[in-house]
Amino acid sequence: MNTLNTLLQKINNAKSLDFGDIISNSIDLFKKVWLKGFLVILFVVIVAMILNLIFGLIGLAASPFDINKGFDLESFSDFYSQNIIYSIPQTILVSTLTLAFVAAFYRICKQIVSGEASQDDYFYFLKKEYFTKVFMLGIIYTVIATVAQLLLFIPYIYAFVPLSYFAVVFAFNPELSETEIVKASFALGNKKWLVTFGSMFVMFIIAMLGILGCVIGVLFTMSIIYLPAFLIYKDVIGFKADSEIDRIGLRDDSDY
Repeated sequence: MNTLNTLLQKINNAKSLDFGDIISNSIDLFKKVWLKGFLVILFVVIVAMILNLIFGLIGLAASPFDINKGFDLESFSDFYSQNIIYSIPQTILVSTLTLAFVAAFYRICKQIVSGEASQDDYFYFLKKEYFTKVFMLGIIYTVIATVAQLLLFIPYIYAFVPLSYFAVVFAFNPELSETEIVKASFALGNKKWLVTFGSMFVMFIIAMLGILGCVIGVLFTMSIIYLPAFLIYKDVIGFKADSEIDRIGLRDDSDY
């Protein structure tokens, strides 16, 4: 069982990661889990569509920008900020369910790379013993993302990387408190920010190739975006406690 101090120690002592290895390993892993990833993306899309329909019916869905009123920076800025704030309740629910599905996907990936018997339980973290925690993480995720978006492009780009570790840290450390999961996610995201952002950007480009498959093909390729965070977590923290011998020689590099 990892404690927050254990996670932070491993993150601080993390060795440099090879960007090329993250890319190639993500592609190799995707070949094994693409169908499972497709189901996760399908669940997320279905949930998002249903929630958007429900919130639309009660008048709380985000409204489209009215181009007929003319376009200027001030009007677009007002529309942008109002829609972000207006859609917070919907975003909390979507974020909560997405974190739960992606965490379950990471659990399945771990079983595959570790050679364990795969149990494709996509609703594992929606069980009552985890739901309260994942719901609180959804709220925290939404608050951080909303503030970052209101501060516009650069802060959101920065925050996106630590936020992307919420699901993987939660998946393998569900015993930690919500605050501890957030601290560990930001510690790992800050330590490995550039290699994470770069590898996820490359995976995003690869995922977009699914558009060639009559657009719907994106559903089959989009899950590859989640794999760099999983592999970086695996290399930095691992799934089992490292022995003292394993820790010898690790140096505190300022990564990339």
